[in-house]
Amino acid sequence: MAVPESQVPVELRVIPRRPRTAHKGDFGRILVIGGSSGMHGAPVLAAAAALRSGAGLVTVALPSSIYAAAGAAELRATWIPLPASRHGALEPSALPLLLAACGAADVVAVGPGLGSAPETRALLHELVPRIEQPLVLDADGLNAFAGAPAHIAGRRKTTVLTPHPGELRRLTGNEPGPDDEPRRLAAVDLAMRAGATVILKGHRSVVSNGLESHFNATGNPGMATGGAGDVLTGCAAALLAVVPDALLAARVAAFAHGAAGDLAAAELGEIGVTATDLVAKLPAALARHVE
Repeated sequence: MAVPESQVPVELRVIPRRPRTAHKGDFGRILVIGGSSGMHGAPVLAAAAALRSGAGLVTVALPSSIYAAAGAAELRATWIPLPASRHGALEPSALPLLLAACGAADVVAVGPGLGSAPETRALLHELVPRIEQPLVLDADGLNAFAGAPAHIAGRRKTTVLTPHPGELRRLTGNEPGPDDEPRRLAAVDLAMRAGATVILKGHRSVVSNGLESHFNATGNPGMATGGAGDVLTGCAAALLAVVPDALLAARVAAFAHGAAGDLAAAELGEIGVTATDLVAKLPAALARHVE
């Protein structure tokens, strides 16, 4: 069931109203870094979600081997094809181009579809600490730091992590299970160790910055579908561009992402909801969060 507008917490109505004189540069330049051979859909979904979440401009940096397929799938974004290994993964020689692209962005999202190739992991270990913009780290961007969440800490700008339970386990070794309190404690632990705000995905997703934690009230089992996490990544990145408080931005992203799933399920039924259905419902869900 869709969440009625009256149930959206007042403290989450934080998206600024758009002035009549607005232009695209006012609403954030988002850079998505992702993709690998066979995984061009993940950065496409993240880019589409960022656009549907209000981003003014979205650029995707990805291996040149999947550039044509991804570019044809999302006409509203711009693209930066990067050096790729013979396996179709980003390699360390892409670092200077990526740092330049990050410098032109307001928010950076790293991870959707990147894959686990050793050369990509080596690149991320060099890149992530040097990103000087607010950062959303997801999927293989998280897996690159398995067992070493402290390597993410120390960044000067906001970091938001969006792990599912398996990614959290790889990062910290914690196996929180389905119960609320162990999940909350696991999210707090990761937030403290990584110096980040965490959205631990799942039923009643936990949002925590280590000091304050919240359980999300929206969402349904129809969202258990491939690509749903990529949609959350794009939504969170777009919101960070207009909501400076990282915890609030993460809470709105989790709430609106789940509400988009509820709107899709109310229209289609839970069976067969897809990630593109979530993207389509994001504008309606986020409209409830405008100040």
